[in-house]
Amino acid sequence: MTAPTSSSLRVNGATLHYEVRGRGPLVLLIPGGTGGAASFDGVAEDLAADGYTVVGYDPRGMSRSTLDDPGAEQHVAEHADDALRILDLLSPDEPALVFGASSGAIVALHLLTAHPERIARVVTHEPPVVEVLPDAAEHRALLARVQDTFRTQGLMPAMAVFAAGLKEDGDTTDGDTTDGDPKDRDTTDGDTAEPEPGPGLPPRAAARAEQTMADLPYFVGRIVPGFMSYAPDIRRLEGLSDRLVIAGGQDSRGELPYRSAAFLAERLGTELQHFPGGHVGLTTHPAEFGELLRKVFRSQGLRRRTGPAPSSGRDVRKPR
Repeated sequence: MTAPTSSSLRVNGATLHYEVRGRGPLVLLIPGGTGGAASFDGVAEDLAADGYTVVGYDPRGMSRSTLDDPGAEQHVAEHADDALRILDLLSPDEPALVFGASSGAIVALHLLTAHPERIARVVTHEPPVVEVLPDAAEHRALLARVQDTFRTQGLMPAMAVFAAGLKEDGDTTDGDTTDGDPKDRDTTDGDTAEPEPGPGLPPRAAARAEQTMADLPYFVGRIVPGFMSYAPDIRRLEGLSDRLVIAGGQDSRGELPYRSAAFLAERLGTELQHFPGGHVGLTTHPAEFGELLRKVFRSQGLRRRTGPAPSSGRDVRKPR
């Protein structure tokens, strides 16, 4: 695997860590949950080999992207502005292809509605936009229970409540969440189904697992309430549906993020695109997932380049 080139970008209230591979039209990968740039290792290399400049990054407050104020509330619009800043830096003159997973898919939706001129096509995989569901009130109650449990009992009890709310059939009551294929479950609502830290893991995997655990309090306390209360602009998205692909996991039918994605696709009159695996298919089925993602991007019709990427007047790939 070719190592990506890492750089940092100063944005409002934070410093973002991002990684670049390849040359060609820009593909921006927006991670979900506690995922960061490394969560795309399984697909980024093949995208780069297919003739794209591939950019992944750690969202503000996660991993190597630090906040000026560690206690700051988190908002979807600000995270979308971070993504826009990366697009403006690395592809100032051309619209980009964008993929967002889970909470990162919510960011991608807002980016499309706020700055459609910067997007050639966006693929959103299971955005948990529960506000579009007819039973949204039940899920607001779930989020309130998660936050109350986090404040009064701590992280892991809150994660148990949250995991129970994501299980099949939209059941948001507390209960056992051990059914199904464990490799396709991820209680971080992200796309990094990381193993628990422990002996025997490769160094990069061990570091990712450790970072996942370190980022969980921020995810539960800041990202979950700020993102899952987000209501997408349906009317605006209807006018942009020609460049929007809403995706769900083949194995996650009935689970809350899948239901949200399916209902949003229905509201917009578009077909839900099924990707391999479940909510974390990007991690559990990287080869198949990446192959379909490349196919969807190719169908957009951008001509891929194999020569040097267009310059923005800055050596943006030089590490700092």
